[in-house]
Amino acid sequence: MNKQLPILLALISAALFGSATPASKVLLNSFAPIQLAGLLYLGAAIGVIPLLVKKREVRLPSQLSNKNRLYLLGAIIFGGILAPIFLLLGLQFASSASVSLWLNLELIATAILGYCFFQDHLGRIGWLGVAGCVFAAILLSVGEGVAGIEAGLLVTIACIAWGLDNHLTALIDGISPAQSTFYKGIVAGSVNLSLGILIQPSTTSVVNIFIALGIGILAYGISIVLYITSAQSLGATRSQMLFSSAPLFGILFAALILGEKITLFQQIALVLKIGSLFALFQDQHNHQHEHSAIAHQHLHRHDDEHHTHNHPEGLVSLLHSHWHEHEAMLHTHFHLPDIHHRHQHS
Repeated sequence: MNKQLPILLALISAALFGSATPASKVLLNSFAPIQLAGLLYLGAAIGVIPLLVKKREVRLPSQLSNKNRLYLLGAIIFGGILAPIFLLLGLQFASSASVSLWLNLELIATAILGYCFFQDHLGRIGWLGVAGCVFAAILLSVGEGVAGIEAGLLVTIACIAWGLDNHLTALIDGISPAQSTFYKGIVAGSVNLSLGILIQPSTTSVVNIFIALGIGILAYGISIVLYITSAQSLGATRSQMLFSSAPLFGILFAALILGEKITLFQQIALVLKIGSLFALFQDQHNHQHEHSAIAHQHLHRHDDEHHTHNHPEGLVSLLHSHWHEHEAMLHTHFHLPDIHHRHQHS
């Protein structure tokens, strides 16, 4: 596969996810925030069903280890229930364009939580990027006034919850990302929608319900599928850098769909965030480190020192997922804090 196609797929994935913010703001006229959150996540579950059927990979949570079940439960609670509710509450107080940019606070929350609790190392360049994102978020809050500060706090809570979700999901090594997304979508969607109907019975049309599910399928389900397809060729880091353009698409869609004006504060914050995100993803380090023997399942290729197990000829060059073992080793190389590199640093 040439590089143009996976780059395009990653940008389409980012555009789909970025479009969810202005589209959700429109639907808040017909749904309570908790109801809409439920429908979006049910849509996410529906969106990944074709991938599960194609791969024929369904592993029940009861078949997971206690550690993986705990990680999955935490990801569902923080990422599937709490985060979308606080995000949609924040959308009620500020423009969807600003909320789209505030969502980059998820990177800050992920970085700080990772450093404090999840052995996710960040160097000087990375922390410089985090500081730039914080300053850009402050600019957005000032630009929106008092209502913007209240919305900023709500979106910040959502981003902290998603930051926890990111780390917990990354630590799940017993099922594939598609299965994690399915369980999160079906459980969180059902809980949110049920609570929303009990608190405030919905009187919206069936058409709006299908529109909400469609947004969930595209922005939370299909978007992930396209992202994974891109990562098979570009690698996770490059694909994630492209996917980080999602807020830019959110601002563009807010201007095109809702007619929201892109303010000077948003333009300055946008430039600052682009530079900060670039710095954040340039951060990596090189030192001697030790790996313990472990057995787990995750997406991988055989283009590194960690995955040397045997396969039928041809499969080693493709991104694939299955249960495999790692031997203990001690080595030195440039690395990021992926599932194999959550270790202590002095």
